[in-house]
Amino acid sequence: MLATPWSRSFGLPVPILNAPMGGVAGGRLAAAVTAAGGLGMVGMGSVATRELLRAQLRHVRGKFGIGLVDWVMRNEEGLLEDALAAGPGLLSVSFGTDFSWVDKAHEAGIATATQVYDGLGARQAADAGVDILVARGSEGGGHGDAALGTLPVLDAVLDVVSVPVLAGGGVASARTLAAVLAAGASGAWVGTRLAACPEALTGEGSRQALIAAQSTDTAVTRAFDVAEGLPWPARFPSRVLANDFVTRWSGNEEALDPSACDELAASIAADDRSIAPVDAGQGVGMIRDDASVGEVIEQMCAGAEKLLSGWGS
Repeated sequence: MLATPWSRSFGLPVPILNAPMGGVAGGRLAAAVTAAGGLGMVGMGSVATRELLRAQLRHVRGKFGIGLVDWVMRNEEGLLEDALAAGPGLLSVSFGTDFSWVDKAHEAGIATATQVYDGLGARQAADAGVDILVARGSEGGGHGDAALGTLPVLDAVLDVVSVPVLAGGGVASARTLAAVLAAGASGAWVGTRLAACPEALTGEGSRQALIAAQSTDTAVTRAFDVAEGLPWPARFPSRVLANDFVTRWSGNEEALDPSACDELAASIAADDRSIAPVDAGQGVGMIRDDASVGEVIEQMCAGAEKLLSGWGS
């Protein structure tokens, strides 16, 4: 079975973690990833609450991790403490520069991770004591820095730190998994591909949109965050499936009016994906069906192992 020295040392038969996607990576998805040999991450996104975390943790089985958004964690009193008390194998906190949470996790015996987007950010996180870095490229779905692609970010990060580095952004197939492992990643942070699996919290409309989409069907925008009043830092726009709302409002967010915001809210409630957002990275074109988490991870790992073995010969 495909493994890396880091994944073996961390007790993982395969070097895959699911990205802790808010509204997608619930307890059932995390349990399925862990059952398939990776580390399942429960994601607490933009609207995370302590109650939501408790509800999703009821579904986890075996080893698991928790992913938090830094500014949400600081606004929701008690969320960090609840996450630590749950005893995850890994706590990931991203989209912030204050690493005071790292010592709290270590005091609880919990390993830590964060997403980074360049060598400078990687050095700062490693100097703060973060155990595992996620080199997240602009191909990735959802929020992130849009400046550099996955391989350039991975190269820059590996060049300046000695801690394990996972690669995220566009890893959605056997070939892309093999590529980041061959480049030196200790594992992969897989998001979009797993969002289409039946174990995810993804709504049926979003799942079908992901399956139907091509790799060129994504766009980077702040329109949804502005319309929903979410205080995401401007540095971190979101990569989503392009749709009518993106076309109308990207780059024109200051003109968003109450009627447009009401239209968006109604479309989200109705699962109308011609208006409502669907987070998706550029690996979305690699999705062909709604295969289960176990099937996806087995196919990715078996295919990557065959490719890597072939290169060695």
